[in-house]
Amino acid sequence: MTRPQLLIDTDPGVDDALAILMAHAHADVHGLTIAAGNVGLVHTVGNALKLVDTLSAATPVFAGCERPLVQPADDAAFVHGRDGFGDTGYLPSARNAEREDAASAIVRLACAHAGALTVVALAPLTNLALALKLDPALPQRVERLVIMGGAVTGRGNTQRVPAEFNIGFDPEAAHVVFSAWPRFTLVDWELTLRHGIAFERIARWLAADDVRARFYAAISRKTRDWTVRRGRERLLVADALAMAVALQPDIVLRSAEHRVAIELAGALTRGATVVDWDDRTGHVANAQIVLDIDQARFETLIATALGSDS
Repeated sequence: MTRPQLLIDTDPGVDDALAILMAHAHADVHGLTIAAGNVGLVHTVGNALKLVDTLSAATPVFAGCERPLVQPADDAAFVHGRDGFGDTGYLPSARNAEREDAASAIVRLACAHAGALTVVALAPLTNLALALKLDPALPQRVERLVIMGGAVTGRGNTQRVPAEFNIGFDPEAAHVVFSAWPRFTLVDWELTLRHGIAFERIARWLAADDVRARFYAAISRKTRDWTVRRGRERLLVADALAMAVALQPDIVLRSAEHRVAIELAGALTRGATVVDWDDRTGHVANAQIVLDIDQARFETLIATALGSDS
């Protein structure tokens, strides 16, 4: 079976890290383009380089935009740690990011692998929006775009109640991408809430005698502890869920095709993903909204990426 060909736009981030481990276990990864989001760009780039080192991979890392397109936004260090990797104090990578910027790399790699590349967007969409401005024909060059973002019925995870973090961090960038891309697959926060991972299962995977499991156990400890203190019974790994959909499109059991737009102005709703569920606007659907996936297959993809056989 031919392995998926991926380009990952990411802001590592603990759940980004798990998604990147999954990608390298199950696909060919042509690059990591890095955005600010979970923490600042210095940390997200450093974390990406450390992940590539841990995997002994040659995957190039491209630094992107260090801030949202228009308005500043708060990061998620309270979940991921100040450095985005649980404040583990890991030894930094000796590698550097490539000289080419992330937006230019997205355009170049899409051209080099025209019609074959799946772009997996796990971060605020700043880099992808800039790439679209460089090359408006980008959607025609990419086989598939999978976006982790949004809350399709308004159950978000930020102080602006309907907004999910990735979209809420840079709503203007999301507006550019959602408006320009004719069809993408959307893996939203509400799907993540329905597909958490039991803590005992996570613990079993992290006990594997594998460098990937040991590294992920260390960087995720703070996030796992924070999740338990919040009273949640399962670990939520949004980016890993989006990666599973990118790796195995037939893992999707149920989805819906509708128009999705981004709210830019609302004092309470800026960053909300507005879904035309009843197709009243007359606009052509631009999103495959994933509503259910095969949980067992999702968990198998994670276990394999961590070197576990259970």
